[in-house]
This record gives sequence, structure tokens and C-alpha cells, in this order.
Amino acid sequence: MASLKAGSSSDSAHGEAARHLFDDADVGNSHGALEDQKFEYEDAPQRITPLPRAQLATLCAIRLVDPIAFTQIFPYVNEMMERLHLTNDPSKIGFYSGMVESSFAVSQLCCIYNWAMLSDKIGRRPVVLTGILGIGLSTMLLGTAHTLAGILLARCVAGIFSGNIAVIHSVLGELTDSTNQAIAFPIYGLFWPLGAIIGPLLGGTFSNPAERFPDLFDYDFLREYPYFLPCFVAGCLSVCGALLVYLFLEETLPSKCNRGDYVPMRHVGSEHRSADPEKPPQTAGIRYLLSIPLIKALCLSGFALAFLNTGFDVTFVLFSYSAVERGGLNFQTHQIGYALAMSGVASVLLQLLFMPYLLKRFDHARMYNVFMAIWPFCYVLMPGLNIIARAGLDEATGEVSDAAKAFIWMGIAGLLLTARTACLAYSVSMILVKEAAPDPSALGSTNGLCQFFMCFARSFAPAFTSSLFAFSNGFDSFLLRYLWVLVMAVVSFLGTTLSRRIAEGRRARPSPK
Repeated sequence: MASLKAGSSSDSAHGEAARHLFDDADVGNSHGALEDQKFEYEDAPQRITPLPRAQLATLCAIRLVDPIAFTQIFPYVNEMMERLHLTNDPSKIGFYSGMVESSFAVSQLCCIYNWAMLSDKIGRRPVVLTGILGIGLSTMLLGTAHTLAGILLARCVAGIFSGNIAVIHSVLGELTDSTNQAIAFPIYGLFWPLGAIIGPLLGGTFSNPAERFPDLFDYDFLREYPYFLPCFVAGCLSVCGALLVYLFLEETLPSKCNRGDYVPMRHVGSEHRSADPEKPPQTAGIRYLLSIPLIKALCLSGFALAFLNTGFDVTFVLFSYSAVERGGLNFQTHQIGYALAMSGVASVLLQLLFMPYLLKRFDHARMYNVFMAIWPFCYVLMPGLNIIARAGLDEATGEVSDAAKAFIWMGIAGLLLTARTACLAYSVSMILVKEAAPDPSALGSTNGLCQFFMCFARSFAPAFTSSLFAFSNGFDSFLLRYLWVLVMAVVSFLGTTLSRRIAEGRRARPSPK
């Protein structure tokens, strides 16, 4: 650098060359989306940054908590509503079930951006620890609820504390960079479906334990509170997750990190980063973030993704629970739990076996669009299972033949595999959000905003889809009974259209300020 400041003509020539070099580097930063994944020097070997294994393992462990708390109620929620005697019309049970399921997401919606902003100020670790503990205690409270108001209160409290999901995403983003995210994000991503396996299994296996397993759980308390045991087990897992956070999770927020060997995440090729990683941009509020086309596109498409995914999960449970004559499969709660667990297994295998390969070899925005285009088929294929059940139904006994059951379970496996493939869009979305963050110190607020839109969709998707299903189920006509399929297929096509805006947003990034 000293030679660049000298006054000789040779030094001036060197200085001019250096300026051209940096000018060329600036121009390179404005190239297409794939350039964002590269290092500053194309001829330099791309060395993979070692992942902090203990940190990543802890993060993956606590990632289990949210899906377990959210999904363990699914197998028995309809039965729980029937026990409350809220209505004498079985077709109206879906409305109350949707209300209970939506309450979790509504309260999460109200707090998720606030948790993310708080973590940008006080650090990630205390917010994550508080959230995990709150989820555990409120889930245990759910098991002792005897009224609709008590159930809604417990689910709302759990949703409030689960608003730290965006903070957990931010910790992952700060632990990784462009060289190792194709490994870390799929590993992290498979723990949601793993939790989606554990949650329904807990709910389906341990609900009504005094009746199902009288030799082990024949206690008056469990007869009075038939859903306490799955809630208690799920709550204990959350408390164990909080213990792991306290013992092993270190702070990753750059302004709060005191470790000398900490290296903040790299955003190669991002055009609008703050020069000082310790100081967040003053304009990185909601209005500023939504002014960035890529972030706006990710928020809208994330809304569509969460709506379609949540709607499918709720509809599948109602569809499985409904009688064959009413367009369903007439499954018991434990059968629904097994089906949802099968869905989780499919997600784990897809994340583990396919996602690392796909993320390394294909453009992320195109991948996201392909996954979103799968959703219409998930809804259109579902009525085929009822057609199989009707074909094998014995009208005298009301039972489905064994051969028809075998075909039904094969169809369920194919349907759930299709839906879990579409859900791979979540892992791609996390990477796209990380790349779109305007500054490393604003990653929490960026994740919080995108998660806010997803939670907004999850907050009313259960009520909307369950009400639509109940409305359609009230018709005697075979075609009108599947009105919900037509509506959700149209919404799925609209979601696919929204996902195409992400590539347009990447091409329309703001120029350097």
C-alpha cells in the first residue's frame, strides 16, 4: 500500500491498475444470481469452510421443538373437540379443530418479528433460550385443559414463544457461508420433518393411554386428562432442548460475539452491505426491507408456500378422519399418526439424500419455482384415495377390504412423498433469504419479516381450509363434495406464479448506495 501512495510514474501506473481492478470487482458484483455464490477471485480455489459441529448439532436439536409442539395435537385434535361436546353435528368438528390449530400460528404471527428485532439488539442466545422454555411449559399446560378457552390459551402461549423460529434461522445463517451452506441447510432442514414424525407419533400413540394401555397407564389422572401424556412428553423434550442451548449454544450476533476466532457469515456479491458489521443500517426497517424487490418476492411467495403446506396438512387429517361415505378414509387417530409419521420419514430422506446434490448444481430460484409447481398435484390426487376406499367398501359391515387398504396405504405413501417434495422449497427459501439480507447485522429482521408472512398464512390457513372442507362435505353431490379440491388447486397455481417473481427480484436488486 505504501507504493500506491508514492509520487513516481511507475507507482501511479500501479495505482491506476489497482483502481481498475476494484472497479472490475464492483461491476462483477452486479452480475446474475449465480455470481452471488462465488468468491471475489474466480481463479482462487473454493475451499469449504469447516462447520462448527457442536453449534450445528445444538441448533438441529432445538429445531425439533417447534414441529413437535405444533404437530403432536394433530392426530387427536378432532377427538378432543368431540369430547368437549361443542356441537352435535360431526361435520362442524373441523371448524373448531381449525380454530385450535390456527391459534398457535396467530399468536406466533404477532410476536415473530418482535423476537427477531429483539435478537438483533440483545443477541440470539437469550431469545432462543426463552422461547424453548416457554414452548415446553405451555405444551404441558395444554394437556390439563378441559375447556375450549383453556386449549386456545395454551396454544396461544406456545405460539408466542415459538416466534423465535426466525432467530434460529438467523443463527444458522451466521454459522455458515456460501461454501458450506449446501451441507448445513439440508441437515438443518431435515429436523423439521423429523419433528413432524415424532410429534404425530407422540400424539397418536400416547393419547388416551389409560384406555389403550391399561396395564401401564391405568391411572385416574390419565383418565381425566387423556391428552396429558403426549403433551408432557413433548414439553419435556422442549426443556431438554433449553438445557442444550444453555450448555452449548454460543452467541453468533456479530455485535455481541466476544470470541476472537469468530468469523461472521460471508455474503459474496451482495451489493448493499454496511461497511461496518457492528452497526446495522439505520433504514433496515420493514419499509426499507420491503422496498428490496427480492425480499418482497420472498415474503409473498413464502406466504403462498406456508398457506399451501399448512392447508394440505390440515385437509389431509380431516380427509383421513372423515367417513368414507362423506369423502374420507375413516381412519382412527393412531392411523392418522402413522400416516403423518410416514410423511416425516419421506421428508428426512429427501433432505438427506437429494437436497445437498440439488443445492450444489442448480440455481436456487429455479429450484424454488419447481418445488412450488408441485403443490396443485398434492390436492388433486387426494380424492383418488376415497375412490379406492369406496371401491373396496363392504356396505353390510361398513369396513374396507384388506386389498383396498393396501392400495390406500400405497396411495398415501405416493401422495405424502409428493407433498414433502414440494416442501423442500422451505430449505431453498432459507438460503435465498440469507442472500437477500441487506446487511449481516440485519439478518434477524430480514428472517423475521419473511417468517412473519409465513406465519400470517399459517394463522388462518387451518381455519380457512377446515371450514372449506366442512362446507364442501355438507353437500350430497359427489362433485360438490370436492369443491375444496378445486379451490386449493387454483390457489396452488397462483402460488406457483408468485414464486416466479423471485428470479425477477434477484435481477432487480438495488444499486450500491
